[in-house]
Amino acid sequence: MILAMSQGRTYHDACGMARALDRVGERWAMMIVRELLMGPKRFTDLRTGLPTASPNVLAQRLRELERDGIVAKRRLPPPAASQVYELTDWGRELEDVALALGRWGARAPMSPEGTTMSVDAFLVSLTTLFDPERAHDFAFRAELRLGGERFRARVADGRFVVERGEDPGADAIVTTEMFPLVEMMHGWAPFDPAIVEGDAEGFRHFLTLFPLPEPAAVPV
Repeated sequence: MILAMSQGRTYHDACGMARALDRVGERWAMMIVRELLMGPKRFTDLRTGLPTASPNVLAQRLRELERDGIVAKRRLPPPAASQVYELTDWGRELEDVALALGRWGARAPMSPEGTTMSVDAFLVSLTTLFDPERAHDFAFRAELRLGGERFRARVADGRFVVERGEDPGADAIVTTEMFPLVEMMHGWAPFDPAIVEGDAEGFRHFLTLFPLPEPAAVPV
């Protein structure tokens, strides 16, 4: 038996794509999924990562994603005792979808208006841009300290993995803000070895593994 959604807007279409869009096709839904790929977040953390989403809309999308079994709420034990949102096992399966959308969207023209990007969005974008052919047999571990947050980034066996947390065995510890790092990565600013503690030349090569794709041929 095919059941339609009981609440909210629906395409009333049995196709799997339509049923997926019934659940994550609303504005901000996939952006929330993106923000949760790196782990649980409080509502205030989601607001920081999605500053142009109104609190009411963000809360509504979270309720819908929770209703549909994509996001779950959990209260952290003391001393934190705060409520966080996280992806369910089924919600986590959207990671490949989010990365594929990121790869496709990276070829779209950049908006001429002012844009923003969260630190988590930047790190997810590295996964979409990573070129295993450039990496070849290169192996490197970096601890990225971006705006007070710490992440473990590793390249090995032609694969790239990034996670939240420290890396005591890192080849390089990099302390900077996100946008200067973006500019160095894409050649919009010169590489600054002063941000690196450890193997600066290794990190310089690390930055070359994330090339921007050729823009799509679209009407100007």
